[in-house]
Amino acid sequence: MKRFLTVLGPGLMYAGAAIGVSHLVQSTRAGADFGFELMWVLIAANMLKFPFFEIGSRYVLATGKNLVDAYYDVARWILAAFFIVSILSMFPVMAALTMVTAGLLNFELHSGLSTTAMSAILTGLTIVILVTGKFQLLDKMIRWIIILLSLSTLLAIISALGIHRPLVVQPPAFDLFNKQHLLFLIAFIGWMPAPIDIVVWTSLWSQAKYETLPEKPDLKSVLIEFRVGFFGTMIVAAFFLALGALVMYGSGEQLSANGGVFSGQLIGMYTSTIGNWAYPVIAIAAVTTMLSTTITVTDVYPRTLVECTKNLFKPNSFWNTKLTYSGWMLILSAGVILLIWISGTTMRVMVDFATSLSFVTAPILAYLNHRVITSPNIQANYRPGRYLIIWSWIGIVFLSAFTMFYLYWLIFMK
Repeated sequence: MKRFLTVLGPGLMYAGAAIGVSHLVQSTRAGADFGFELMWVLIAANMLKFPFFEIGSRYVLATGKNLVDAYYDVARWILAAFFIVSILSMFPVMAALTMVTAGLLNFELHSGLSTTAMSAILTGLTIVILVTGKFQLLDKMIRWIIILLSLSTLLAIISALGIHRPLVVQPPAFDLFNKQHLLFLIAFIGWMPAPIDIVVWTSLWSQAKYETLPEKPDLKSVLIEFRVGFFGTMIVAAFFLALGALVMYGSGEQLSANGGVFSGQLIGMYTSTIGNWAYPVIAIAAVTTMLSTTITVTDVYPRTLVECTKNLFKPNSFWNTKLTYSGWMLILSAGVILLIWISGTTMRVMVDFATSLSFVTAPILAYLNHRVITSPNIQANYRPGRYLIIWSWIGIVFLSAFTMFYLYWLIFMK
């Protein structure tokens, strides 16, 4: 236990970043639209991606380097490809997170502001928090906030089990060859439990954590710490799917694509089962969870791009890490606000686009991570065991085949 508490951190940071849109929005939608029918998909998506998420902590412990360094060591073009994918994906990903968080804030504050206006305020607040270093306080609170949200959701599920809710309408069963159902499935899997590029972030957090320790931690403690965070997020996702299935499935009410309306519906699920007394608890937990996720991702994208820039371009003595980090953060923030303003799309469209993009890039990142951790340069005791290697190949094959099926359907089917 003492060794476990010593390395505690990267797994919690992962959980804090993962529990967000994929849980509050996508898992709840899955339950509301299809009942418990997609629960096996939720579990399968988590299990198929597991070997690739674990690699971040394992690689750092083995080499002392992060995965950005690893991509560069394998081949410079691989890091260049990851760099380009990161730049292309960070704007829709952050826009989706920002829109959901802005919707929650608009609803709770009764602000009457547009999503774009609240997103701009939220982005400015995020920059101030990160620049002044005040995120450390929120980071310390997030573990308790996640526990509070999880226990509240479990209590709502237990309460809903005792309420008889006859079906008002009979929703259609899930059909893989129904275009709308397929598109939702892709979006659902894309961020379940999180996009695979989060493993690069985990490696950065792990590297920073291990550098503060007086001695190198043991592999067993590191893996246990990460697995607690990983499987904890899977359980929380299952909670949200169950809540949507028990409260909204067959009710005749559709989850709204508008961020503010959706927030009211989400919190209404808790109050209708637990009681109105739960409103402030759930409201604070939901807003804080999404705010923490938004701030975490706003911070880690620039950090990742700083590492990419450093490796790819080998800057001279005029290089300033802090200035480069600030520059990437401003580019990201400005791009997110511009994307939200220009698109004029609903929260659901932005979320589906960002999650689908993550789904399409998942097989590539999965293969890169598999290749990195099985390299002969990694000491044998740090490499995954035979069962994890087989597990990895099953995940790669499945993600690749399903991506090809999706792209074929998207291009050739109407």
